[in-house]
Amino acid sequence: MPPAQCVLIVEDSYLLLEIIASLCETQGIRVIEASTGEAALTLLRARGHEIDWLFTDIHLPGLIDGWTVAHAFRAIHADRPVVYTSTDSSGGRGVPGSLFLRKPFQVEAVNRLVRMMVDGLSDAPLCAAG
Repeated sequence: MPPAQCVLIVEDSYLLLEIIASLCETQGIRVIEASTGEAALTLLRARGHEIDWLFTDIHLPGLIDGWTVAHAFRAIHADRPVVYTSTDSSGGRGVPGSLFLRKPFQVEAVNRLVRMMVDGLSDAPLCAAG
């Protein structure tokens, strides 16, 4: 049996972070959590090799936003999926092949996305249009 996938979820809303993490864990995905961009970059430096895909809010507290986190992730894993989420995507400096999930989102939309990652990553590296 292959090792479980691992996602880094970067979200400053504790409630959303817990919901997304729970949905991922239900699908057998290991979750690493961060609530700021700075914490996410620290985790990427320490554990980046473990992370299969990134789910990040764009607007985060502090100096590091989700765009920056995604670029740091792609510096480690050029072909791995990135999912952005926010109420808007203006000022987008996203990485190629990324997905965007507009807030507020339905739980079912996140569920579909997580299942897509599970299915896509088990077959081959996935980078959807974005």
